[in-house]
Amino acid sequence: MKSDNPCPCGSDRTFGECCKPYLSGTSRPDTAEKLMRSRYSAYVTGNIDHVERTCDPAGRESFDKDAALAWAKESEWLSLQIIATRDGNPGDKTGEVEFKARYRRGGKETIHHEISLFTLLPGKSGPEWFYSDGRDILQPIRSEPKSGRNDPCPCGSGRKFKKCCG
Repeated sequence: MKSDNPCPCGSDRTFGECCKPYLSGTSRPDTAEKLMRSRYSAYVTGNIDHVERTCDPAGRESFDKDAALAWAKESEWLSLQIIATRDGNPGDKTGEVEFKARYRRGGKETIHHEISLFTLLPGKSGPEWFYSDGRDILQPIRSEPKSGRNDPCPCGSGRKFKKCCG
């Protein structure tokens, strides 16, 4: 990816101004959100070494680099949306970033919704943020088709959905 392209993380900055220095290792993110954005950009660009390098060293052995690389290469990454952040700023020891990453794989568009947990740990040249864990936010799956406004209400009242439970 060229430095003057828009950064895939959605920051409205160029790749060279935003995530490229983190992916190349010439700079370290100073917030958990910046690390989250750089990890997304790493999937977009196939830089799985960055994803592995930014995993908490205590849990790095459980990182499946081959699976991550396959996911990155087999997916068309569409967008990253940061929903919320909690802590994760300079001076904090931990941080959380809730995000939605949209991607297409095998012709099917999917949203990966997660709350990522980050920890500030001593690094080679000072404190560094590391990804320590993540919790998937499961999307509801309907067992039946969604009711239309003019369909009979599924509660069995005999009324239209829009006049009953809708």
